[in-house]
Amino acid sequence: MKVTQTSWGGVADWYDDVVNSSDSYQKNVLMPNIVRIVEPKKGMTVVDVACGQGYFSRAFASAGATVIASDISSELIKIAEQQKGEKIEYHVASADLLPFVKDSSVDVVTIILALQNIERLSETMAEAARVLKLGGRFVIVINHPAFRIPQKSDWGWDEKLGKQFRKLFSYMSDDSIKIDMTPGEKIASKKKFTISFHRPLQSYFKAFAKNGFGVVRLEEWISHKKSQVGPRAAEEDRSRKEIPMFICIEAVKLY
Repeated sequence: MKVTQTSWGGVADWYDDVVNSSDSYQKNVLMPNIVRIVEPKKGMTVVDVACGQGYFSRAFASAGATVIASDISSELIKIAEQQKGEKIEYHVASADLLPFVKDSSVDVVTIILALQNIERLSETMAEAARVLKLGGRFVIVINHPAFRIPQKSDWGWDEKLGKQFRKLFSYMSDDSIKIDMTPGEKIASKKKFTISFHRPLQSYFKAFAKNGFGVVRLEEWISHKKSQVGPRAAEEDRSRKEIPMFICIEAVKLY
């Protein structure tokens, strides 16, 4: 089986700037919620899969957890290893192959805002199940697949009602979508692309069940951002609170 190249290594520096921005979703939405759910502490072992530049890995380690982190991008792992702070064991590896982690040895596996960029969904969940202890927790965060479908969802405005709404052009079909990460670049040789995989929620839940997981938590997280002053600002802020950007699912290894 040919595996699609989905590494973000080609945009590693840009992505590092985005994540570390003071107004990023990672800082203002994902970080406080993921720390609340994972509850990292001394004596806990966490494997942070598709860790990128180690943004969440460092938070887990600073709370006392033993952290093993991996990403398919050597460029992102290089950035992670250059960061000062807690000691973290980093590896360059695909999400579905973690030979450096022993069977049934881990308390928590996380994949934060990356599973939608991983082609081999069931195989990745199977590897998470292999390394987790019985009763261990698997925590994922993804772009909400019911509302944020690349190139097939968008905001709309109803002039008659004065309401902003979310419009969808498809949902049920699994799809792979080529994403232009350099939309302003005119020189073809300098263009950078990644692949995003849209899956309906049932695809994730079927993969959990297939690999011995039981889902114990589902949360939907909204944007923290506010619109600038204008005639539509109040309605934009209202709809932003009603249409979630992210979904977090926590599953437990049952067998």
